[in-house]
Amino acid sequence: MIKIGLTGSIGMGKSETARIFSRLGIPVYDADASVHKLYESGNTGALAIKKIFPEAISGDGSVNRKILSSIVIGNKTNIKKLEDIIHPLLKNDRLNFFKKNINEKIVVLDIPLLFETKGESQVDYVVVVSTSDYIQKQRVLMRPNMTEDKFEKILHSQMPNKDKCQKADFIIDTSISVDDAKKQVLNILKKIEA
Repeated sequence: MIKIGLTGSIGMGKSETARIFSRLGIPVYDADASVHKLYESGNTGALAIKKIFPEAISGDGSVNRKILSSIVIGNKTNIKKLEDIIHPLLKNDRLNFFKKNINEKIVVLDIPLLFETKGESQVDYVVVVSTSDYIQKQRVLMRPNMTEDKFEKILHSQMPNKDKCQKADFIIDTSISVDDAKKQVLNILKKIEA
C-alpha cells in the first residue's frame, strides 16, 4: 500500500484536492473529519477535553470548537495540551483506516499539520497543496467567523508554506482551477504508479 500524505496551510485548496483523489476512487483519510467525530458528545476526545478545558464543552457534552480555538490559538502551552489528547486518538483512527483499506494500492492521508506533527515519516510521498498568499488570504477571509487577526494567528501556528513546499515530493498549485488541479493529481498518480 502506497501512502500519500496530503497537506497544505489554511486556504490552499487541500480539501478540494482531497475530493479530487476521492472522486478518482482513492480512499482518503480525513484527519479533520476524524477530529470532528472525536469532539462529538460522549466520544473519547470530548471526554478528555472536558477534563482539561471544561469551558470548551457545550451543554450537550460536545466540544464547542469556537471556544476551544479561542483557548488554544496563539497559546503554545494549550495547543500542546490539546495535541497530547488528540494525536494518540487520531493514530488509532488511522490504523483502523489502514485495516479497512488493506487491499488498496494507494491511499491518501489528508492531514493539515502533517509536518508540524512529524507525520511525513509515516507516508511514502508528501503532496503539498499551494497557492499565492493573495488567493490564500481571499479564500480564508470568506469563511464564516474568520477575521484577519484569527487568520494571522493560524498562519503563525503553521509551518510557512515555502518550507512545506521545499519538503514536498509533489506540489499541487490550486490557483488556476479545479480541472487544472485534477490534471496535476493525475500526473502525480502516474508518476507514483510508475
